[in-house]
Amino acid sequence: MWHPARMKTRLWTICIAALLVLAGCRTSEELAWAPGTEPKPPSGPAGDLPRATSGAPSDDPLAAPPDVYGPPVDAEVTPSGLASRVLRPGTGSRHPRRSDTVVVHYTGWTTDGTRFDSSVARGEPAVFPLSGVIAGWTEGVQLMVVGEKRRFWIPAELAYGNSPRPGAPAGMLVFDVELLGIR
Repeated sequence: MWHPARMKTRLWTICIAALLVLAGCRTSEELAWAPGTEPKPPSGPAGDLPRATSGAPSDDPLAAPPDVYGPPVDAEVTPSGLASRVLRPGTGSRHPRRSDTVVVHYTGWTTDGTRFDSSVARGEPAVFPLSGVIAGWTEGVQLMVVGEKRRFWIPAELAYGNSPRPGAPAGMLVFDVELLGIR
């Protein structure tokens, strides 16, 4: 016969094990990065994700960048915590406003190198009002000019949060965005 105290202990053990599996069993080394530092890639099976392995950008625009784990020291950081770095300067002079609709090509990754969305992969630019996207996009794209390509490290608070709705990525998100036009 099952003893209630033993059942409770076993139930807690199962719950803790499930949480560790769901959390991805991150090591302290993986969690130790902070904005302005150069984090080390994870070791072991989680480190075998497809991504660029050198400091040089990959020729594959869909591959996760080598700095996907967090913003490098030379990234610009706004008061809200949005970090970015210009990958290619633009040719325009006008910045989009929150009320504008923009035409962009983009690719987005989670900080483990998983690509979760890409207009580049679909082969068609995205068109959307800046007021209708996550706060990190609304703020970040307004920093750009037409023709510019920029990498953003968007903190969870400016994205979908740490516990988003089903199907949305959690935590800090990394995007490469190319501003093609302002409507």
